[in-house]
Amino acid sequence: MPSPWFNQCKIKAFALLWLLLSLLLLSDLCPVQGQRSTGGRNVLRRNYTGKKPVVIQHRSQDAVNYYDHENGAKIIKSSHFELDYTLGRKITFFCMAQGNPRPTITWFKDGAELYQHRFFQVHESHPEPEIIKSKMEIDPTTQMDAGYYECQADNIYAIDRRGFRTDYAMVNF
Repeated sequence: MPSPWFNQCKIKAFALLWLLLSLLLLSDLCPVQGQRSTGGRNVLRRNYTGKKPVVIQHRSQDAVNYYDHENGAKIIKSSHFELDYTLGRKITFFCMAQGNPRPTITWFKDGAELYQHRFFQVHESHPEPEIIKSKMEIDPTTQMDAGYYECQADNIYAIDRRGFRTDYAMVNF
């Protein structure tokens, strides 16, 4: 006959096995997002399902007609996205758009429309009936000219925009 000590160990081992098994079954039934510690912070881990998000091209037929209109304003050439300039020198941005009727181009800085003045000039040309070229110049430049510029081409069918970021570079002699 086994001793009482052996029976107690057998009961504790059975209880421990039952606890582990039930935790294993519960973790399969209730997937929980795990957390891991990184530098004293808890970071939530996301479970990747492998599904790609659904992309909605256009929400309505009116939007399709507006954004994909064959005669809508489209920017076909523009300056590079980023430009570092030297203080006191000239900066130039270029934008060329196409559409029927020919679009107009408006320039913006940090969301506000720019108007021509002594140090800011816009030159436009019309090489073809449906094309407009616009060149925006600032001369001389200051620290205040750093920012985000946009050219916006629009006609009755569509609007298109391109953005340019500028910052001044310090030159050490």
